[in-house]
Amino acid sequence: MENNLSPVALCSDHAGYELKSIIEGYLASNGIAVKDFGTNSADSCDYPDFAHPAALAVESGECPIGIAMCGTGNGISMTLNKHQGIRAALCWAPELAKLAREHNNANVLVLPARFIDPVVALNIVDTFLSTPFEGGRHERRIEKIPAK
Repeated sequence: MENNLSPVALCSDHAGYELKSIIEGYLASNGIAVKDFGTNSADSCDYPDFAHPAALAVESGECPIGIAMCGTGNGISMTLNKHQGIRAALCWAPELAKLAREHNNANVLVLPARFIDPVVALNIVDTFLSTPFEGGRHERRIEKIPAK
């Protein structure tokens, strides 16, 4: 994993809290700093309360990349992608994470916490953090994503 991607913005709702904790420990054990935007327990909460601050940190450059999770990954992904500078990709397999980085220059990885095993999730995280954007023909497509 590349250390130039830290601090990594981390956020989740209650459904993703346990997986977020696992990922945070894993990143720390690999020397990657994180900025945790919450939640900080498994108590019921609303994912936008954590997704918006994390998205702002990635948009501003405070955190070069982010990792977010909720039960399905859909709600938090939708929230993150409301921000013009965010390209959040919902990934449930390493291959999707690789392509999201290579082709879409995704800057936030979204995981469906209730639907993937933690071992698979860590493999996805590794892939996402170690895969560079290819650029080239993909660059013009990326430039067309923001609403004008």
